[in-house]
Amino acid sequence: MDESPPSDTDPTDSAFDEPVGKAGDKVFFTLSFGAAALILVTLAAVAFFLFAQGLPTFTSASTELDGDASFLSYVGPLVFGTVYISCIALLLATPVAIAVALYISHYAPRRIAQTLGYFIDLLAAIPSVVYGLWGILVLAPIMSESMFPWLRDNVGFIPIFGSDVPIAQSGKTTFTVGVVLAVMVLPIITAISREVFMQTPRLHEEASLALGATRWEVIRQAVIPYGRSGVISGAMLGLGRALGETMAVAIILSPARGYFWDVLTGQNSNTIASNIALQFPESSGLEVNRLIATGLVLFVLTFAVNAIARRVANSGFSGADG
Repeated sequence: MDESPPSDTDPTDSAFDEPVGKAGDKVFFTLSFGAAALILVTLAAVAFFLFAQGLPTFTSASTELDGDASFLSYVGPLVFGTVYISCIALLLATPVAIAVALYISHYAPRRIAQTLGYFIDLLAAIPSVVYGLWGILVLAPIMSESMFPWLRDNVGFIPIFGSDVPIAQSGKTTFTVGVVLAVMVLPIITAISREVFMQTPRLHEEASLALGATRWEVIRQAVIPYGRSGVISGAMLGLGRALGETMAVAIILSPARGYFWDVLTGQNSNTIASNIALQFPESSGLEVNRLIATGLVLFVLTFAVNAIARRVANSGFSGADG
């Protein structure tokens, strides 16, 4: 008597389980797609609002606005101050973040690494108002009494530290804001760099050790090249965070209208976000539209920075690839 081969699947199981699985997949796909679409719709709605509300700034006569004759002359110093202060913060935070990430991932004992990583992550939970109060009440006096004179006397040959303008005794300078923003973006860069460094293939590190490399040589030859794209992406995301900071800058900075390179004096270029926060309560009519138009410029600038960070992360730019 011929016997048919046993089947691996039970017909009753496929009859009942498969429709349920397909239904679950469809529900999950619908929810996931809806969440992603909601983000895009929200982003588009924000962009449309900024464009619609800022459009009267470009279509109205310049005589209806107080101060500057054109929008470019108004927003130019603000864009300069925003990018300038954010770049200072990035230059100060990135080396420290990389060093901390390397110590946590490759040097510190496990318990110390977990504790240190926990405290670094807690820095991101501190409100920006607290950072601003700390900067103006604690950091600014220390910087004006000790750090600023030392910088002027020892590195005054660098244009941003040396000029004929006296040092700001209040400490409300571009450099103080840059230090505060560096502390604020430090957790972002550190967290991303730490995760990327810990993903370095163990085989690469063991190969370097087998060739007689020291721990630092292993980091320099295997870890840092492998995590280069992650560090760049983290730095760009930190830059995007610094570009949009409002309250800390508004509390600490003593702004002026114009382009100012010296970071130790009381003449400082303002940022877009800080200018909106300071000017919006007293503005009306077309002045409000002009502030919203500057918000559109900040939106485009921040979007471009995050898009570049995402492109770098997806491109896999790493020394390990070569």
